[in-house]
Amino acid sequence: MEESISQSTGFSLLKVKGLQISFFSDGKWQQAVCGIDFSVDKGKTLGIVGESGSGKSVSSLALMRLLDKQNSRVEADEILFNGQSLLNFSERQMRNLRGKNMAMIFQEPMTSLNPVFRCGDQVAEALRVHENLSKHEARERVLSLFQQVQLPRPEAIYRAYPHQISGGQKQRVMIAMAISCKPDLLIADEPTTALDVTVQKDILLLLKSLQKQYGMGMIFITHDLAVIAELADDVAVMHQGKIVEQGPVKNLLENPQHPYTKGLLACRPPLKIRLKRLPVVREFMEGRWEGGANQIQQELQFSDQERKLLHEQMYLKQPILTVDQVKAWFPLRKGLLGRTYDHVKAVDNVSFEVFPGETLGLVGESGCGKTTLGRTLLRLQELNGGQITFKGQQINLLDKQSFRKMRKHIQIIFQDPYSSLNPRMSIGNAIAEPILVHRLARSAKERREKVITLLEEVGLGAEHYYRYPHEFSGGQRQRISIARALAVEPELIICDESVSALDVSVQAQVLNLLNRLKAERGLTYIFISHDLGVVRFMSDRILVMKDGHMEELAEADTLFQQPQSDYTKKLIEAVPGIKFFEN
Repeated sequence: MEESISQSTGFSLLKVKGLQISFFSDGKWQQAVCGIDFSVDKGKTLGIVGESGSGKSVSSLALMRLLDKQNSRVEADEILFNGQSLLNFSERQMRNLRGKNMAMIFQEPMTSLNPVFRCGDQVAEALRVHENLSKHEARERVLSLFQQVQLPRPEAIYRAYPHQISGGQKQRVMIAMAISCKPDLLIADEPTTALDVTVQKDILLLLKSLQKQYGMGMIFITHDLAVIAELADDVAVMHQGKIVEQGPVKNLLENPQHPYTKGLLACRPPLKIRLKRLPVVREFMEGRWEGGANQIQQELQFSDQERKLLHEQMYLKQPILTVDQVKAWFPLRKGLLGRTYDHVKAVDNVSFEVFPGETLGLVGESGCGKTTLGRTLLRLQELNGGQITFKGQQINLLDKQSFRKMRKHIQIIFQDPYSSLNPRMSIGNAIAEPILVHRLARSAKERREKVITLLEEVGLGAEHYYRYPHEFSGGQRQRISIARALAVEPELIICDESVSALDVSVQAQVLNLLNRLKAERGLTYIFISHDLGVVRFMSDRILVMKDGHMEELAEADTLFQQPQSDYTKKLIEAVPGIKFFEN
């Protein structure tokens, strides 16, 4: 058949030369990818790394010919796949190629899976289209694939809808769909972003295992060089539509040449030393850290003695928050008379203290109860038992009106700033709203001045006042959420996965901002995350949660270096690139 791709020998599996991509915007064509070259060999993995907007994802979509033809323009000197040029392939040929010979795992499985079809049927559809299998044959193959990607209860997952399974399980369904026809090339576009470190590690191991089994070539797209260290054979670093550096992964990570690559590596929280702040990519591009790691360590390292003195002063004070035997349970099953027969014990008998000026890290896998605990502290989730005391006042006993006044002292920064901001409200009005509610300004003019001051404090400006959330990047939206939390001049802020979905470079900027604001305003943080590396950088102490219980609580560096719990050890071992970057 003319649509099939024959196996060839003596060629790279994929060879791309001079790839250019432009998009029509604001009445003109704007170039997003500027003539890049790369290749992938059979059985090997090419990592493509860069920040959002660097062009890495659109390059893979262009290879699959999945970009909107009306608003995009793709040109290349050469795109060879198994020795055959794809430049002149018809749409029918590309349709036969996609899924069968070249498959893709998309970044967000919840939006990639159809919410109205069962998971198993969606995978079976690809098999019936490309393999011409009967309904029964496709079903049996899907169940086998679900076992292969280590999904629990394959029969139940087959019948489940996407919203009924976890993020890690959805990603495994997407992987099963992508490998269902045993493709020659698998493109994985940020498949582990925002997943727990343990789930991420499982997914990476699974991809490596499947690649070895099928002999696939793979393109793995990410913003995190630590993930690339775990998986890739070669790496290409993209910046502003260009590949600025590429080569074998070990050589490039041990001896990066381009300032941008050096910046991406340096803005990750280090595993061996503690820094007062993280270097950012912009500083490397400006030549700020030409002395490399030695200069960074000399100028930014937080010494053990400095940290010890800081903690001695901090822990002499009275706690600002005391959590005593707190329980937050959800009813699981109700009878005919409304009686509850069972509960999910999301938080069960958790106790700890937080001191003024401290950052308490709260870590654990999805479902461990850390977010529920954060919501319980704000009474967004009611207690089933225990006490919460803030500055000597037992807040779980306050009536709604009294707690409303108290709430301005305890604020939260949510994980997804886009969904936590009203899309119909300008960001100036969004930040001004809590000032208005709590009557913290005497006039509209004073309120506006406060908002502009807050915008400037978080690195934005007065010109952003009348813009709307969709006009900002993810990092800028998170800064807006921080400004909104600061608007009521709180003393305690709960940061709930507030940097988990950000590029590592933007993440470094936001973490530095949070630490600067903490020092300038005397803030106290509870920092919730599944990323132990980030939590260690931010925290004075770390509380590890598992299945609603407190697993371990210790000084951050001590916990990282000498974990007592097997579960904590498992979390630390799952930090991507830990073996590479420790050596």
